Amino acid sequence: MSKRKILIAEDDPFISEIYLTDLETKGYQVEIATDGQQAIEKLNSGPYSLVLLDILMPKKDGFAVLSEINANPNIEIPVIVLSNLGRKEHISKALDMGAQDYIIKTQFTPQEVVDKIEKVLKEE
Repeated sequence: MSKRKILIAEDDPFISEIYLTDLETKGYQVEIATDGQQAIEKLNSGPYSLVLLDILMPKKDGFAVLSEINANPNIEIPVIVLSNLGRKEHISKALDMGAQDYIIKTQFTPQEVVDKIEKVLKEE
């Protein structure tokens, strides 16, 4: 497998490290953005295969990041939202804004999240 690059936009270092380790073990190249502004800067600076996006982050929340992704024709990337926000309106909003999937952190194991990432990347 070629090294596909994944951006994890997550302000919780414990969660970021879990996914960084699991994805690198699977052969992916992984970078972390600790806030929404940093996520946009990284997405503008290089090609990524997928972004794993938290909603509640400093500087810009995940919805603002999704909005900027949608507004920028140079960024075409699948987005999987990984959030603790589980209300129906949050899920609907993210999916309506183009997210490929919406994962509630407490309802999925890291391996299940990695499986969903791999499924989305296979469809690309």
